[in-house]
Amino acid sequence: MPTELYLDVCMRLGMAVLCGLLIGINRDSKEKPAGMRTLAMVSLGAALAAVSVGNIAAFVGHPDAQSRVLQGVIQGVLAGIGFIGAGAILRPSKRGEIVHGVTTASTVWVSAALGIACGLGDWPVVIVSLVLVFLVLIVAKPIERRWLDYLREREEAQEAAGSPGGEPPDHSKPG
Repeated sequence: MPTELYLDVCMRLGMAVLCGLLIGINRDSKEKPAGMRTLAMVSLGAALAAVSVGNIAAFVGHPDAQSRVLQGVIQGVLAGIGFIGAGAILRPSKRGEIVHGVTTASTVWVSAALGIACGLGDWPVVIVSLVLVFLVLIVAKPIERRWLDYLREREEAQEAAGSPGGEPPDHSKPG
C-alpha cells in the first residue's frame, strides 16, 4: 500500500474515531451508558469495515462486484448495530421501565453510520450529519420538555373543565 493510501486510510479511520469521541463527550456529560469509548469504537469498527472493502485487490477492475459487497457490508453493519441498540433499549431502568435509552441506542446507530461515511470519505455528509447530531442532542431536549409540559398542562386544563374538549359541558341540548 503506497504512503498516500496509508495516510488516506489513517485519516478516514481517525475521523471516524473523532466523530465517535465527540458524540460520546455529549453522552458522557449526561452520564449515559454509551459514551466516548463505546461510540468511538462503534464508529471506528464501521469505518474499518467500509475502508476494508475498498482495499480488496480482487475488486480492481470490478466496480459492480465491489459495489455489491460494499452494500452488503453497510447493511450488515447497520443491522448488527441495530441489535446492539436494542440491547441498550430493552433493559430494566431504576424507575422500573423496560423500554428506555432510545436516544442512547440511536447515538450508537448514528455513530456507526458516521463511521461508514468516514470510511467512504464522504466528508460533506460527515460534517452536515455531525452538526445535525449535535443540534438534536443539545437543542431538541429543552424543546421536547417544553412541548411535553405544554401537552400536560393542556390535558390538565381539559380535565379540570370537565370535558374532553376543554370546554364546560353544554347542558342546554337534550340528550
